Amino acid sequence: MSWWSRLLGGSDRELKPQRLDYLSEALALERQGDYDAALTSYRLALRDKPDDARVLQNMAIAYSRTGRQDDAVRAYRRALEVNPLLAGAHYGLAFLLLKREDRDGALVHLRKFLAHPPTDPGAEQWIQHAEQTIAQLEGGELPGAEADHDDGTPDATAEGAH
Repeated sequence: MSWWSRLLGGSDRELKPQRLDYLSEALALERQGDYDAALTSYRLALRDKPDDARVLQNMAIAYSRTGRQDDAVRAYRRALEVNPLLAGAHYGLAFLLLKREDRDGALVHLRKFLAHPPTDPGAEQWIQHAEQTIAQLEGGELPGAEADHDDGTPDATAEGAH
């Protein structure tokens, strides 16, 4: 509809705003490797729905991939405030805490992950890795860089968010 038509009182059916799917846009940007643009889309998605745990979890993953570990930890914690059973957020947060050498915090989140693990077909690898990491931590070891699974947080895939 032209502006002239609208000015003269024409129908405004065509003026209904199209709501963008910022989450889908962000995921597409991540697949292209543009994490900064993805983070912008995630922020826009949160503006529409501030308590979307899937968006928060995916933001945490994107922050991790861009080396913004503190932001990633905050995003995971916020996702867990919204949904305390979000397995992927527990898993991702656990390994970020390990990077900070916070064994106790990591153990808490790994155990919470295992208490309610994802059930998708590929989840077994994440479950086994969490179990192995707990065994290492309980044995006095501090797992190294191999504990970094920021780009494969299991719940992100299992819940269709990533």
